Amino acid sequence: MKSIQLGTIKLAYQDQGTGPVVVLLHGYPLDSRMWEPQIEALSKSCRVIAPDLRGFGQSSQSSEDATNGVSMSQYAADVAELLAAISVTEPVILCGFSMGGYILWQFLRQFPERVKAIVPCDTRAIADSAEARQGRLKTAGEVMKSGVEPIITAMLPKLLSEATRHSRLDIVAALTAIMNGCSPAAIAASLRGMADRPDVTADLPKITQPALVLVGAEDVISSPDEMRGIAEKLPDAEFVEIPAAGHMTTLENPAAVNAALLDFIKRQS
Repeated sequence: MKSIQLGTIKLAYQDQGTGPVVVLLHGYPLDSRMWEPQIEALSKSCRVIAPDLRGFGQSSQSSEDATNGVSMSQYAADVAELLAAISVTEPVILCGFSMGGYILWQFLRQFPERVKAIVPCDTRAIADSAEARQGRLKTAGEVMKSGVEPIITAMLPKLLSEATRHSRLDIVAALTAIMNGCSPAAIAASLRGMADRPDVTADLPKITQPALVLVGAEDVISSPDEMRGIAEKLPDAEFVEIPAAGHMTTLENPAAVNAALLDFIKRQS
């Protein structure tokens, strides 16, 4: 891991390989370690940059973030500032997983000229329903009192397919360790930000960059049908359903994810 000071926060990031620049944005409540199989595979032919988003992993956040929340636009601005600070001037291939996908949409809104192609992975374009929003805000308050253990218990059945949970204990252990490393303050900040994120469905037909839309065949958070709908609204998109995977496609079936990514990246180059 490397790190850089960006104003009041320190942002940690992985930066490996040379070639076309691929930026990997992790999901909630995770950090850049969720991308380890992709970093290993892609860095042989690409420059792969995978930040720990504000507050997650080895990155810090400001003292008021847990209370005020961190918007998806702010996370996107942090990533843009990181790329500028490490002298990445070329348009990048931007890959966003789950919450990272919400950040991807906002990065595109703010910095379209800095994006060559996009990979929305197991994510959504719609905003939270009123019920889901209230649930996130309630959880944000609770996590500051009770810690991350209830979050892990609630998230594991949503993140992993039933087969993975029962037969691939190494993945369960790795994912649990990543979530255990998250601070309650980072979780609260991101929950508040996700609760207030905008619906970007109307933006999708205006996105001109080529897109690869990835989803796990057994994803219960962002279903294959929902992700296929996103691909159909994007003007230049291909849709790939990853077999034998729930929401955590990058860890559950990394070989299929890596193959799809490498093929897409090669064609963009």
